[in-house]
Amino acid sequence: MKEISLPKVIFGTSGLGNLYVALPDEVKCAIVAESVRCSPKPAVFDSAGKYGAGLALESLGKSLTQLNVNPSDVLISNKLGWLRTALKTPEPTFEPGVWRDLKYDAVQRISYEGILECYEQGNELLGGYRAELVSVHDPDEYLTAAKDEPEQTQRYRDILEAYRALNELKRDGKVKSIGVGSKDWRIIKKIAHDVKLDWVMIANSMTVHSHPHELVEFMQELEKQGTLIINSAVFNGGFLTGSDYYNYRLTDPIKDNGLYHWRELFYQLCTDYKIKPADACVAFGLNAPGVKSIALNTTNAERVSQNVALASLKIPDEFWKRMKKYGLIDESYASAYL
Repeated sequence: MKEISLPKVIFGTSGLGNLYVALPDEVKCAIVAESVRCSPKPAVFDSAGKYGAGLALESLGKSLTQLNVNPSDVLISNKLGWLRTALKTPEPTFEPGVWRDLKYDAVQRISYEGILECYEQGNELLGGYRAELVSVHDPDEYLTAAKDEPEQTQRYRDILEAYRALNELKRDGKVKSIGVGSKDWRIIKKIAHDVKLDWVMIANSMTVHSHPHELVEFMQELEKQGTLIINSAVFNGGFLTGSDYYNYRLTDPIKDNGLYHWRELFYQLCTDYKIKPADACVAFGLNAPGVKSIALNTTNAERVSQNVALASLKIPDEFWKRMKKYGLIDESYASAYL
């Protein structure tokens, strides 16, 4: 992946797909404009057919066109595996209750032909722009949906066939690099043993709240191999910065008492050190082993420059020591990454 330079902050686009809230087109365009303005060239956008059933890709392409951005000044990642389809029910079926005001549905298509179909549709939605970083999206969900072990084996073969298609796109010079995007890092590990990946996007897994030792070891392995890591969803779906959703699941203050207690102590320490919780989350996520970039989303154009600035913030060593002392960070987590 020598020809690709990734900045510390890449721009997630789930907000452009109306995640949790439907944004007006002018707000989406302002977010894209600020992202291009605040980033070294090329500005990197991470999108997916799943985000708003293709709405994020469509909104990104329209905004870039409206802003007259040169295609060489942007690098677009499209996580493939979800195909836009007609909406035949009151609510989209692919992720009910999460997306707002969608006019389409989406279905998962992970196979040799399916992934190529998703790739072509994605580029159509982007208009005059095209995705040059491609990956298989949610292979963990695809495997989990299997009814039994034989079906799971077949579904894993489907994933490997999807990568055969992506490797052909790379061989033919249509894309620059191949990766994977998954919430379950163990599936990334399984795929990485069978497929040569240029980069991986780990979502919801390596955060200040959750950083299992086995994941740390795997990330160190990837670093040795030269596989770049993009860390995504470092706020655990927004929970660490005040949302009631933890990894896109609505929490219950009684059933999830442990989560709320952790957050309360975390917020108190942040207050003591005059640190914003988001600052601590980004600093932790960006300094984890092998991490090259962090993917950040926003639904507010004014937040873009603040998000970019987060990557350069320094957090006092004493803060991390107290986090460990209070059991908020795993005691075995290496101080070299804090």
